[in-house]
Amino acid sequence: MQSIYSDQRTWLHSVSAGLKLLALMCLGVGLYATSNQLLLSIAFVFCLLVYTSLGRVGWRARRLLMPLLLACLLVLGFHAYMQQIDLGLVSALRMLSISLMGVAFTLTTSTAGLLHTLEWLMQPLHKLGVQTHRIALQLALMLRFIEHFFMVWQQLDDAHKIRTGKSGGLRLLAPLTLHMLQSAKRVADTLTLRLPR
Repeated sequence: MQSIYSDQRTWLHSVSAGLKLLALMCLGVGLYATSNQLLLSIAFVFCLLVYTSLGRVGWRARRLLMPLLLACLLVLGFHAYMQQIDLGLVSALRMLSISLMGVAFTLTTSTAGLLHTLEWLMQPLHKLGVQTHRIALQLALMLRFIEHFFMVWQQLDDAHKIRTGKSGGLRLLAPLTLHMLQSAKRVADTLTLRLPR
């Protein structure tokens, strides 16, 4: 299964997955705890600086941010039409900030690091007899499949543009679904062979 995790080391790679996950959670809570445009603008500039500090690693993943920019423009356009431009700006700043940090987290956090963090977080449940390693694996796989979904979508859209000169749009839904089902089957077969019953 494909991943956008980068093996090229950056300063953010050396930060533990748990600390990055905590920072991402605090950022998300903070962004939705205020509607102050100045505070949200400062948060956005901070997130943008963190992302750009990744250098080439962040630059190579810039295509993942293009749909985000389009979504923000649509949100701004909708709120401008509804004469709620302030609400549109607040929503766009929140989306941009959390998405920049989400992509930075994904680029610099390995699946193993994420899995270890999730298992650590669920240690109290393990004492109650819950098989936390399986739950952690399921959560990690879910996150990676979301990432894989967007990567495959982008690749299919690029291939369609090369052939036709136009974006694939909804035409990509069928091949995308087939590809994701095949990926899920391969992962399921692998887990069936490797995991203890």
